Amino acid sequence: MAKKAIILVVDDERIVRESLRDWLVDAGYRVEVAESGEAALEIIKRKRVKIMLADLVMAGLDGIELMKEASKIAPRIITVIITAYGSIQTAISAIREGAYDYIEKPFCPEKVELLIKHLVTHQDLVEENISLRQKIEDRHLFEGIIAKSPVMLRIFELIKTVAPTTATVMIIGKTGTGKEMVARATHHQSPRRAKPFIAVSCASLPESLLESELFGHEKGSFTGAVERKKGKFEAADQGTLFLDEIGEINANTQIHLLRALEEKKITRVGGNEEIDVDVRVIAATHKDLRAMVKQGSFREDLFYRLNVVSILLPPLRDRREDILPLAEHFLRKFSRENQKVVKCFSPEVIEFIMNYSWPGNVRELENMIEHGVILAKHKEIRTADLPQDFCQPSTPEGKSIEDITKNHIIQVLEEARGNISEAAKILGIQRMTLYNKLKRYNYTVNKTDA
Repeated sequence: MAKKAIILVVDDERIVRESLRDWLVDAGYRVEVAESGEAALEIIKRKRVKIMLADLVMAGLDGIELMKEASKIAPRIITVIITAYGSIQTAISAIREGAYDYIEKPFCPEKVELLIKHLVTHQDLVEENISLRQKIEDRHLFEGIIAKSPVMLRIFELIKTVAPTTATVMIIGKTGTGKEMVARATHHQSPRRAKPFIAVSCASLPESLLESELFGHEKGSFTGAVERKKGKFEAADQGTLFLDEIGEINANTQIHLLRALEEKKITRVGGNEEIDVDVRVIAATHKDLRAMVKQGSFREDLFYRLNVVSILLPPLRDRREDILPLAEHFLRKFSRENQKVVKCFSPEVIEFIMNYSWPGNVRELENMIEHGVILAKHKEIRTADLPQDFCQPSTPEGKSIEDITKNHIIQVLEEARGNISEAAKILGIQRMTLYNKLKRYNYTVNKTDA
């Protein structure tokens, strides 16, 4: 048993808090005492309190108010309410508010010690579970990217292979698939990791300003150029320059970019001086650049200069094994940021997120989980906590989420050749859940796997 856990006793009666302290110290525990809720909060801010015994009735913050404030500082703290004889109903109300249990005055030392022993064991199990979950997440973590699907694991291996080289990289993927994260992972795996990583969104800048942003400008080179400015190429010297949405750059900028890649030199807008730059360029796009080359809107020589190594990022719907680990990661992230104790998803929400098509990819999933955490009134995210347009949105074809889910399930089942177990595994749901869905859809399979 881990008796290093700090137990905080909060009671405005000196004899009560000192008696509890002495009993627990004799039992081998570390104990802090406070005479008020306000004093208790100061201790919780400074020390890792695991268990708090708090008197229900105190001047200032009472036991329930203290419990709520304490959980904002230490979300996993366990609170036991101390109550006088005859206040049992109030103590039960405290449990409904989130208290773990209550103890009644006058105390029985043996019962108090037994309760604390149980709580410490409970805390140890909780922390062990959190540690195990973290280790599982770490196994699925690569440079900040969470994934366990075979396609993403192959991409991780490709990043490890290409990162140590000087090759330019083209990342191709739909909006929200995590192209910048892949670019950062490539940078962090490279010998340039200690140097700058500079990201530029080519789509967010007007054509007239993009060249200045990339290559810098001299004072007076255009209206508003009141002083010399270095561009992103110079800022990223010896590091990595990430050019997002590279398909948006105009013909003139394409020429200058090609020269920078081939000659490792740039010239500021309005200047004549050639400046040497040592920059590894990683580009990204959601467009079909090959088609743009055929149409004449993107230079063929620049395309091949950028596309030495290409990384194709699949949409989230094509790597469903990653959906739940990502959702759980975002759940923990936003629970911490918003100081809320939201621990899991309801079965209905899990079923929804596993079957939804995610047209906005990882970014859409992240936004939905943040919304759910903020609105959650319980320790789990329920369907009512999701954005309203997720409940039954329409697709461009006029299909509902239910239609999309049905079509996806049937498609997966057909690809699994009617093997119920295999289809359920791919979908991330229980076999009986799949049986029930197929029954609701009045769909009969040619082959079943009993």
